[in-house]
Amino acid sequence: MKPDQEAKSRSQERFGQFAERYVTSQSHAKGSDLDRLFEIANPQADWLVLDVATGGGHTALKFAPHVQSVIASDLTFKMLAAAKEFIRGKGGRNVTFEQTEAEHLPFASDRFDLVTCRIAPHHFSDCAGFIREGQRVLKEGGMLLVQDHLLPEDQTAARLIDAFERLRDPSHQRAFSRSEWVGMFEQGGLQVVHTQEILKRHDLLPWAGRQGCSAETLAQLREMIKTAPPPAADWFEGEALDTLEASFCNHHLLIAGRRM
Repeated sequence: MKPDQEAKSRSQERFGQFAERYVTSQSHAKGSDLDRLFEIANPQADWLVLDVATGGGHTALKFAPHVQSVIASDLTFKMLAAAKEFIRGKGGRNVTFEQTEAEHLPFASDRFDLVTCRIAPHHFSDCAGFIREGQRVLKEGGMLLVQDHLLPEDQTAARLIDAFERLRDPSHQRAFSRSEWVGMFEQGGLQVVHTQEILKRHDLLPWAGRQGCSAETLAQLREMIKTAPPPAADWFEGEALDTLEASFCNHHLLIAGRRM
């Protein structure tokens, strides 16, 4: 099996196993970051929207009442089925569902007004390929709007933080710094029109629990935060690490680019 196929298989296995946890995850379901994505997009009633790697379906549901229609896509069938049940249960009738790979979108060029992808590209085997595909399926003037994990520009800290994420979730491929994201957008034929950093604080136990981490893995995650050298320690901002209330921060980037 090729490396990219192995990566996709890991993602399908893990997110098929934990699909319901992502539907009910409050970190994914709501928050100022999801509201901010909506504000940046400024959706219009006649738009056709594609939500890539929809996960629990929260982004698709956020946009659905304000546009003509949304296609929610995901690599993992069980995740897509869970998202469909969730969205239909919330009254989302203008959302359709398709199982797709982010790097190989089965849609015609120049079709969508908006392509969204929230807290997912760190799982992709070819993030630059996803961006090129997003650009291809957009209409002229359309927007690709992404939210994902952000790494510091310091390479040593970035590698440690990426390893921390991968320990919790082996299907994690890699995250990127702001400069890397901007470079991928520009090389993919998009004009970057907005970037914004979001700081998210997570309670360590439920965050690890969404991926079914063992007690041993949880202890390793805790120790990585406690022993991280600066600037990684400053990035984590760990609190109460020896208690049940242990928490840390991760950073997200909101980035929007237009097809010109």
